[in-house]
Amino acid sequence: MGWLRTDSLVGRLLRRLFPALLVLIVIDLLATWYMTEVLQPEPWQLRDLFWAMLLLQVVLVGLFIWALVSGVRSELASVRRLGLEIRQRPVDDLQAFDGSGLPAELAPLVQHFNGLLLRLDDSVQAQRRFIGQAAHQLRTPLAGLKLESELMLGQDLDDDVRARVVRIKAVTDRMIRMGQQLLVLARADHSMRPQDAFVRLDLCEWMRQAGSRWLDLARAQGVDLQLQAPTKAVLVDADPLLLAELLGNLIDNALREAMPMRTIVLGVLANPPAIHVQDDGVGIPEGDLERIFEPFYRPSGAHPGGSGLGLAIVREIALAHGAWVKASSRPEIAGTRIMVVFPGPRKGASLRAGGRHRDGHATQDPA
Repeated sequence: MGWLRTDSLVGRLLRRLFPALLVLIVIDLLATWYMTEVLQPEPWQLRDLFWAMLLLQVVLVGLFIWALVSGVRSELASVRRLGLEIRQRPVDDLQAFDGSGLPAELAPLVQHFNGLLLRLDDSVQAQRRFIGQAAHQLRTPLAGLKLESELMLGQDLDDDVRARVVRIKAVTDRMIRMGQQLLVLARADHSMRPQDAFVRLDLCEWMRQAGSRWLDLARAQGVDLQLQAPTKAVLVDADPLLLAELLGNLIDNALREAMPMRTIVLGVLANPPAIHVQDDGVGIPEGDLERIFEPFYRPSGAHPGGSGLGLAIVREIALAHGAWVKASSRPEIAGTRIMVVFPGPRKGASLRAGGRHRDGHATQDPA
């Protein structure tokens, strides 16, 4: 009889309740024996003894119910733990659940569920590998097509032919950019363990260096690029290349989508460690604000030519760093602000020194 197995829920409850039930029966028998044999009551005392025995039976039944409820709650604690783990598990975490300590009745369910997660994870990984490999293989022919179009534009062409070549080059540039973004998405995948490339760096110094690369492009579009950061170092563990791609996508997205605007502010916060990119442009419609991090989603009124992958890459890189990302726009602020909040540096982690302490800088400087 499988329900009496020692690791089954019924078997475990019986083991827990049987001693309590045995104690209650012994107490009941001893009380009955004492009242009938030792006391030897007179007939007129039998009524009082009857009510005393009835009260004793009620107390014993209450104690048994308490033992039953506490036993059931104790044995179902592992089930509640599993439910809490499922509820708190991130949507992209497909690792198997720990079935240790669960009743035997639930073990097959957890095993089948883990098998489903394993097959789903294999499918997702195969899809991501295909996307990364396809994007990598397309780079060479696209680069050749771009080179040919640039060579044609260097020759004397009819206006109609030149316009067509310009369109071909623009589409080629867009496809090359999309391929690069897909490769970044594949690299930021959790299963690829980007954490292995983490170094400890100072967000203030890193933001100054990474943001300065966009200074010429921002000035060419009439935009003032500023830095706001603390005077002391703000340390995090991060992959500098992925973090540079994150910042580049945020600045590029602002320059493409927020025009007309006058200022982009690159900000660093110390507690908790965070960075943000804020512009004073047109903002994002409230209905689109919750969906802008979805891959290939384009808000209403978005600038033509984008791929819809920039902010999706920002979210994936943030998740790979254990960070979370939030978007704010009008009427809360004038324009749009994308903030990425990092966990603090891991104490005792064996990491290479990747950043320097930064002292004496102004809190607002050109990047």
